[in-house]
Amino acid sequence: MSHQANRAYVVEADDLVPILTPTVDILPRLKTLAAHFVSKYNVEPSFFARVPGRVNLIGEHIDYCGYAVCPMAIEQDILVAVALSKYNDIYLTNVDPKYKEFRCSFESVGIVYLCEVSPVALCMSLSNQTFMDLYEWDRNEITYLLSTRERQLSKHELATISARAERHIGTQGGGMDQAIAFLGKAELQYLIFPYYFLFIRKGSAKLINFNPLRAADVTLPENAVFVIAHSQAYHNKASTTDYNLRVAECRLAAQMIAKKRNKDWEHVQKLIDIQERLAFDLDEMVTVVMTDLHEQPYTLDEICESLDTDHERLKKTSLISSFNTSQTFKLQQRALHVFQEASRVLAFRRINEESDIIELEKLQHLGSLMSKSHASLHKLYECSHPSVDSLVERAMRCGAYGARLTGAGWGGCIVAIIDKNEVQQFVDALRTDLYENSTKDRAEFKDMVFPTAPNQGAVIYTVSTLF
Repeated sequence: MSHQANRAYVVEADDLVPILTPTVDILPRLKTLAAHFVSKYNVEPSFFARVPGRVNLIGEHIDYCGYAVCPMAIEQDILVAVALSKYNDIYLTNVDPKYKEFRCSFESVGIVYLCEVSPVALCMSLSNQTFMDLYEWDRNEITYLLSTRERQLSKHELATISARAERHIGTQGGGMDQAIAFLGKAELQYLIFPYYFLFIRKGSAKLINFNPLRAADVTLPENAVFVIAHSQAYHNKASTTDYNLRVAECRLAAQMIAKKRNKDWEHVQKLIDIQERLAFDLDEMVTVVMTDLHEQPYTLDEICESLDTDHERLKKTSLISSFNTSQTFKLQQRALHVFQEASRVLAFRRINEESDIIELEKLQHLGSLMSKSHASLHKLYECSHPSVDSLVERAMRCGAYGARLTGAGWGGCIVAIIDKNEVQQFVDALRTDLYENSTKDRAEFKDMVFPTAPNQGAVIYTVSTLF
């Protein structure tokens, strides 16, 4: 961790984004990226960055409520080539021509894309299997980064800054995506199948806690493989109010409980805040929710009356100015999901750590927790989608021990837990099932259903071996 020593800011090596020489397996991609970069900008990249995709195994929609989550960085990634520009401009291009090129003046824009602190020329290689956001940095973050250029920023600092930047553009996320992108680790071994090979790690998803940000390894069963499948339903959480509405509902639920329990509700922003003030465990908080909040949706007028406040004050204290006065809020359902999901995360870790449970039983228990998580996301949090629900059911029919929506929801992907000895059979069966119910070409489903494994977080590659 970072600390002060003789007035110098010191960051331990393990907490820095590693700088590596490219390995043989990634060299072809880097060379393709570098060639495209040179053809566009007539300059060689100064360095490359690789940032992994991620899958959340359990703990959905609870990071912004203050609770621990259990994601892992995955093999699918994004590569970025970077160099200083001669001009005071920012340039972006992609090796895939379907993405439009971008250019703007550094002085005239309030946002800088990706993790770079100077006017840069960027060239991106985006994996078809990557479901990652490109993080956006505002000018205040850039000023902070520039002020710290005499020292290196730790992974934890970079993750925290990236999470703040996402909130700056309007999505009130909790920081899970950014945390696992930097903090993921991997020690890989090969698992070979007749038609493909898979990297497997004996270990390591991450249990990520917040405030302060910290992470611990979650050792996964040796036989566990996680398969990701896309529902073919698409949703951008930044383009609608769905995601931010759930954040607001959780905040309002915490404040309503605080008021009923004679706590200072205006200083309660997250559900974990009220749990800590009451000093209750998660099971007790479930009882509190069922006692203090009713099932019917709340109107703003009812919330204001209960909190003894007015609309204008509520907008400031509860950050709900983006919603109109006719908006209703389902407080009981959202809070119930959060406390129960937080409990499932702890159970997920506990099962993985249990030494006297045989592998098969671990897979069954973990699968059951994942399936219960999905049921809660569907019924209580209402962030699933018919295509996602259908895909979860198909995964279970094809032999998964459990399956659930992963990510913000309203579309997107599921994750299923499979025995490593049954991966090929499962993947083939699910691809065939989807193909038979679709007009797409069979080959397209290769990128829509794939096994993955824990992987390294963000790294920087040197370029001396490429030129």
